[in-house]
Amino acid sequence: MRGLACRCFCLGILLAAGLQLCIADGAASRGAPAPDGACAACHGAGGNKPISPETPRLAGQQYDYLVEALQQYRSSARHNAIMGAMAQSLSDAQIRELAKYFSVQSGLTEKY
Repeated sequence: MRGLACRCFCLGILLAAGLQLCIADGAASRGAPAPDGACAACHGAGGNKPISPETPRLAGQQYDYLVEALQQYRSSARHNAIMGAMAQSLSDAQIRELAKYFSVQSGLTEKY
């Protein structure tokens, strides 16, 4: 079990670094993060194809819920080794941009 936790933590660190690169790259080119980089590794393109039943679908999720969840992962109020590492270095503005991106994707609810 300890080996699995270590691997999950290491994966989280690598994914967090990738997310920061995507956000920096997206912010430089369009003023918004590119969440389909690191986020897609687990949540799928557009947050709509999770890799496992335990991984939530983000597409179409409520904006306020996504903001709150990411803030809780960042502060360790919500516990998940990968998401904690991913959210640790996100700014409030980056969290809002990610939440906006995923909340307007078609998925849990249809956007017209």
